[in-house]
Amino acid sequence: MVLTLAFKSLLNRRVTAFLMVLSIALSVTLLLGVERLRTQARTGFANTISGTDLVVGARTGTTALLLQSVFRIGYASNNMSWRSYLDVAHHPRVAWTVPISLGDSHRGFVVLGTTADYFTHYHFARNRRLEFAEGKPFADVYDAVLGADVARELGYRLNQSIVIAHGAVESEGAMHDDKPFRVVGILQRTGTPVDRTVHVGLDGLEAIHVDWQSGMRVPGAKISAKDARKQDLTPQTITAALVGLDSRTAVFHVQRFVNEYRREPLLAILPGVVLQELWDTIGIVEKVLLAVSSLVALVGLCGMVTALLTGLNERRREMAVLRSVGARPRHILTLIVGEATALTAIGVVLGVVLLYLALFFVRPLIQSYFGIYLDIGLPTTYELGLLAAVLLAGMLAGLLPALRAYRQSLADGMMIHI
Repeated sequence: MVLTLAFKSLLNRRVTAFLMVLSIALSVTLLLGVERLRTQARTGFANTISGTDLVVGARTGTTALLLQSVFRIGYASNNMSWRSYLDVAHHPRVAWTVPISLGDSHRGFVVLGTTADYFTHYHFARNRRLEFAEGKPFADVYDAVLGADVARELGYRLNQSIVIAHGAVESEGAMHDDKPFRVVGILQRTGTPVDRTVHVGLDGLEAIHVDWQSGMRVPGAKISAKDARKQDLTPQTITAALVGLDSRTAVFHVQRFVNEYRREPLLAILPGVVLQELWDTIGIVEKVLLAVSSLVALVGLCGMVTALLTGLNERRREMAVLRSVGARPRHILTLIVGEATALTAIGVVLGVVLLYLALFFVRPLIQSYFGIYLDIGLPTTYELGLLAAVLLAGMLAGLLPALRAYRQSLADGMMIHI
């Protein structure tokens, strides 16, 4: 009977009830949306590279080596020699290697020199391979393969010529304009730094630098693109190498071999471990996001309590009539708490519905512009826990106006206040 009264009371105040439900629903949508964005961003961060057992480079910090080789951030203070790379590549437990060389750029995007094995062995997001939206891997010295963002933002198509700049900043006199590259492939979007990278062959990088020395073109030593092909284009140094092993049990064995390498100081890192360390370093951001969304949910519940308290003055006569027909104070308390619980429950359900509608329409845009893949799956155990916490908080919040109504006497409700 009390529930029936609560339902009819809410129906009688449908406009106010709708606004309270909408406030709670929006709060729940924001809470779950931020939580899902946080977890998916973390998953995407951890999936930047997959299937690579070790990253090897010149000795530096573990985070610095990861940022340079995987995220293409910063520049290496030292490179590893090609001879050392070959020694690592020929280790009996090494199954494959992919050399990478960084340092040049194209209109603000990183240029990465590598071999065709890059398109075979570089995996991301639980062993997903790179796939081509158009074209094919580079085969000629002056071929280039573009990441999805590079092609989209610069409007490039296949067979278009591009010019690489020496260093990170384009300026007059720092352009390799005498040896342009031809776009032969465009990769599908990955949501990783690959999307913002121009890929060329290691021999291509060597070709554009044959008449350069110490970051400047050698005066009077201009070599044409055709003549550069005839030069020995074997690189002397590279930035790092991605390494795959014949067995995961060989990781520490090969890592020790690299770290104790005698010809030059090298460093081998486990990318998964360093990724986790790096995320823990910047993890304070996700805690701030969760705190902000929780505060928004709290504000929504406070709005509901305020509306219930405000409505009590208007409902004094209703309470008095209920008391006059035999309702006890505990019935009044149950009525108010039941209303608050019902409003919160409806708000939670509506909030979940709004979340999935938002995910359905917004997911392609977030994936396109931010590279974050949002999974439209059933709520996780943690999300169900958050919803249960919101429902419990709504029920407890209803106690405040319920206790106030509980203390109101029958005579108070029948008196006329001026």
